[in-house]
Amino acid sequence: MIQIIIEFCVSNLANGAQRAFEKLKKDPNLDVIEYGCLSNCGKCARCLYALVDGKAVMGGTPDELVDHIYQYLEKNSVYEKRD
Repeated sequence: MIQIIIEFCVSNLANGAQRAFEKLKKDPNLDVIEYGCLSNCGKCARCLYALVDGKAVMGGTPDELVDHIYQYLEKNSVYEKRD
């Protein structure tokens, strides 16, 4: 099983993505990481986002961001949920 890497910018966490970070961190199939900056300041200022294996996934709320991340993973057939 490939470990999925989800990266969050600390500024985006402070802007509201913290709840999404905490939810995703509970998933044992994901490697959720916090960085000082991901060099996506335009996205960071406009919305909540995370990099999913290098691809930006955005959402208007933390719950929407989590939903969009899981939709992206399912669509790209790289995620298989295990409990």
